[in-house]
Amino acid sequence: MKAMHMVAWVLVIVGGLNWGLMLFGWDIATWGLSSGVVDTVYGLVALSALWELFTHSKHCRMCNPTGN
Repeated sequence: MKAMHMVAWVLVIVGGLNWGLMLFGWDIATWGLSSGVVDTVYGLVALSALWELFTHSKHCRMCNPTGN
């Protein structure tokens, strides 16, 4: 589960940075990628965000009062 949490966290960070860069007209997901791959990346980022939304408190030391 820790590996899944780390992969999801990295994809959520990538998605957040991509949204920030879109303010300047850049979409890093489309750089040199086909539309099918871009759709897959966006789908994985969305699934990662959902994963973090529902499981974050179990993995976060600051959110979990037991510190596990």
